[in-house]
Amino acid sequence: MPEFLYKLQLARGDMLRTGPTDSEQAVVAEHFAYLQDLNAQGVIILVGRTLNTDESTMGLTVFRAESEDAARQIMNGDPAIKKGVMTATLYPFRVVLQGK
Repeated sequence: MPEFLYKLQLARGDMLRTGPTDSEQAVVAEHFAYLQDLNAQGVIILVGRTLNTDESTMGLTVFRAESEDAARQIMNGDPAIKKGVMTATLYPFRVVLQGK
């Protein structure tokens, strides 16, 4: 099955430095639950984020989908994207090496 990566960036770049609003915090919790559900379904290969707190911080989700359209639906179904807390860019991707 094809693999894809979506890169996430915060819509409000200073959120990690100044702290999330209550509504942002709720959306981030929904985002994490969404990714956990995809992981339980076997869709997710890897999810992570950089640890810097400036505007260049980003998250990555590497996953499998039937097609680019299906991958875009998964990305756009992420509550953080739907609710505007994060922006995302989709890339076709291929895992070449994977650790244990």
